[in-house]
Amino acid sequence: MAKPLIAVVGRPNVGKSTLFNKLIGQRLSIVEDTPGVTRDRIYAPCEWRGREFMLVDTGGIEPNTADLLLSQMRTQAQIAIDTADVIIMVTDLRSGVTANDSDIAAMLQKSGKPIVLCVNKCDQIGDVPPDFYEFYNLGLGDPLPVSSVHGHGTGDLLDACFEHIDFDKVEDYPENAIKVAVIGKPNVGKSSLVNRISGQQRVIVSDMAGTTRDSTDTEITNEYGDFVFIDTAGIRRKAKVEDAIERYSVLRAYMAVDRCDVAVIVIDALQGFTEQDSKIAGYAHEQGKACVVAVNKWDAVEKTDKTMQEYVKKLENDFSFMSYVPFVFISALTGQRLDKLFQTILHVNEQNAVRISTGRLNDLLAYATARVQPPSDKGKRLRIYYMTQASTRPPTFVFFCNDRELFHFSYQRYLENQIREMFQLDGTPIRIIIRERGE
Repeated sequence: MAKPLIAVVGRPNVGKSTLFNKLIGQRLSIVEDTPGVTRDRIYAPCEWRGREFMLVDTGGIEPNTADLLLSQMRTQAQIAIDTADVIIMVTDLRSGVTANDSDIAAMLQKSGKPIVLCVNKCDQIGDVPPDFYEFYNLGLGDPLPVSSVHGHGTGDLLDACFEHIDFDKVEDYPENAIKVAVIGKPNVGKSSLVNRISGQQRVIVSDMAGTTRDSTDTEITNEYGDFVFIDTAGIRRKAKVEDAIERYSVLRAYMAVDRCDVAVIVIDALQGFTEQDSKIAGYAHEQGKACVVAVNKWDAVEKTDKTMQEYVKKLENDFSFMSYVPFVFISALTGQRLDKLFQTILHVNEQNAVRISTGRLNDLLAYATARVQPPSDKGKRLRIYYMTQASTRPPTFVFFCNDRELFHFSYQRYLENQIREMFQLDGTPIRIIIRERGE
């Protein structure tokens, strides 16, 4: 399932960003005593009790204001509320219940979403002060005392949120269905590709960039098996993401990558590779997803007998940071090479889930270290005792050695290439973990 989304909302300057930073464990949101510092929604992955979710920080809500900036912040917060699974409403113990708090509480109740009421700045340990009880007047149930500066009460706060989230909810798809996220810049033909594959107009297609706003799931069964294609909104550069709805679309695109098995990175054959393509591909790579680069609109390219060969050579240079990724030249308009695309999706999905026995891995290790000796420094040589596979999706290998400082990056890359070559792991990232003996 997709990661649940928890939104942190409230009026300006009650400590939302401080709470957000405390929960995610890093200083991501700007914290300042000046109201209105956080103007956009900021997202970050978060973990509690072994469960992962997405946390969204919002600008302070001023329900009744004519100020243009504040009204835009209110719109941003409203989008976060509409898309969240649970809402944390943050209030301030020191200022008590204000008229704005009451207005925001009424606005949240209309959303129909589960709401957890957080009374921030309860910095004293022990019994809560008498002023705490006035927050029952908001009608949002039992308030929870929290100190976002010191972290008191944050565990209870997340526990209360988790009561409203069904982490065991299973998506109603065929058990063996491969989830494929179709990602890329706006207007490269992602929706056209999904429509061509499904054989029906499942998604609106337009030359105007930004037509697709949400991630839509399309179930497809054919001779290659069961698939769920997730069409996503185009991911633009942050500087270009101006419209409030589009900001939310970008988040949904990233969350689609989080829940997919295979990411199909669609690029425009006429425009070629761009910096934004590298950022989109880089996100899928960081998440450990199997990847395929689909070069769309190939039918519109003027060709000679060397055009594809030259294009592949250029793409290999462009995608040097993920050299394992295969390229498929397609046309969503004509259906050209879609069979090849399905075959490649199946192949990279298998590679991403491959499991290799420890015996075979150590045979490879013996061969690789005999062929190229491990590095040494000041007379001390790296000794690799053995290796094993820790997990799949992506394949993750653990090397046990005498000194991790000697395990140079270049030698890690050499061993990674040996693993890829021996076990034909193309289309999937590989993770390498170094452990010293006894860890």
